[in-house]
Amino acid sequence: MAAELHVELVAADRSVWSGEATLVVARTTSGDIGVMPGHQPLLGVLESGPVTIRTSDGGTVIAAVHGGFLSFADDKLSLLAEIAELADEIDVQRAERALERAKEATDAAAERRAEVRLRAVAVR
Repeated sequence: MAAELHVELVAADRSVWSGEATLVVARTTSGDIGVMPGHQPLLGVLESGPVTIRTSDGGTVIAAVHGGFLSFADDKLSLLAEIAELADEIDVQRAERALERAKEATDAAAERRAEVRLRAVAVR
């Protein structure tokens, strides 16, 4: 079993994060999943939610991910998201305002995106 896995987190418009990790936790349509080096190959559909990446140097990267796919084989994990933001990039006040607007407009999808962004910041 290898000691680390290579992770690529890519959004539709950019590469969000790339590096070596010891553990990645993401939400899929089948539930939350943790992927470590040596995991069985898998393909899954990502749900909106925070993704936690434990880096090989002992750090943690948190991202808000909204839809997409994940694929793992040969200690390479690809997270291909429709939208993804690192928690460090999220403007909390802007996300809170977006959540209030979504609630007022009864826009469930926008409300879910804002909630995920705020959860990612809280996990950080």
